[in-house]
Amino acid sequence: MTYVMSREHRCALLAEAERAELIELADACIADGAQVRVLVGPEVGCVTAQVREPVLEQRFLLGDVLACRAEVELAGHRGWAMRLGDDRAAALAAAVLDAEARSGRPRTAEIDLLCERVAERRERRESQEWAELAPTVVAFEELT
Repeated sequence: MTYVMSREHRCALLAEAERAELIELADACIADGAQVRVLVGPEVGCVTAQVREPVLEQRFLLGDVLACRAEVELAGHRGWAMRLGDDRAAALAAAVLDAEARSGRPRTAEIDLLCERVAERRERRESQEWAELAPTVVAFEELT
């Protein structure tokens, strides 16, 4: 991937990353002694999930889901994260990685690689789901 990843895309991918990979990379980011300040400690709460119906593209509320968010400042740059569930450490680590990537510090390339791996996993998972559904597709003849 040779394009610059948007912050929104990076945060979405970090929200899907595995806990262990987030924490390991966040630890590496702060190991050089970078000043980290927690602006909003990891908070667990409920957010309303909203989906868009694909035919008419109307939005409707799906329900409430448990989520954890955190915000930090690393080397003068703010980082933010929100993840489903109640894993405070993973949310805090994702916020550190967002701040590191925004700062352009040395670990930015590693964060981009992590995001690429998460995107590839998502793509494989979605392909597998579609492959499992393919035999159930009903094809109708077109009436003329």
